[in-house]
Amino acid sequence: MAGSTAHVRARRGPGEGQATVRRVARGVAVVFLVVGVLGFVPGITSDVGGLRWAGHESGARLFGVFQVSVLHNLVHLLFGVAGLALARTAATARAYLLGGGAVYLVLWLYGLVVDHDSTANVLPVNTADNWLHLGLGAAMILLGLVTTRTGTRHQPRHGLDRSRGRG
Repeated sequence: MAGSTAHVRARRGPGEGQATVRRVARGVAVVFLVVGVLGFVPGITSDVGGLRWAGHESGARLFGVFQVSVLHNLVHLLFGVAGLALARTAATARAYLLGGGAVYLVLWLYGLVVDHDSTANVLPVNTADNWLHLGLGAAMILLGLVTTRTGTRHQPRHGLDRSRGRG
């Protein structure tokens, strides 16, 4: 050992030094990627044989609850890829969370007004999806806001105190 003052250099983790909003956006994106993949996995998605390209006829249900289709799963995958790409800067990560949250709130409204048994239900959505979309939309917007909150920061005074004319 070189001495008692020797320091062990710690390796920085992949998220250290990054804005919180970037890490949160990346985490949300990864969740979307995982959900998109799981929508095709038998056992996790019930009745995968009933999976359709789009529309309310798709009998597949993620976790046996959320109605999914190939299009629905692809949307989740694309949303995840977009999130990873947009998590590169704090500004675009924030835009992803706020914009994505807005998109999910619009999907929630769509699910409320569309007849779940009609051809207009192209994604498809059911009541469970509606509640999930409401929660996702609200959570993403909230995360986009709280992880980028800017407060008044007091900077240390160096030199002349200009407010009082003293140094």
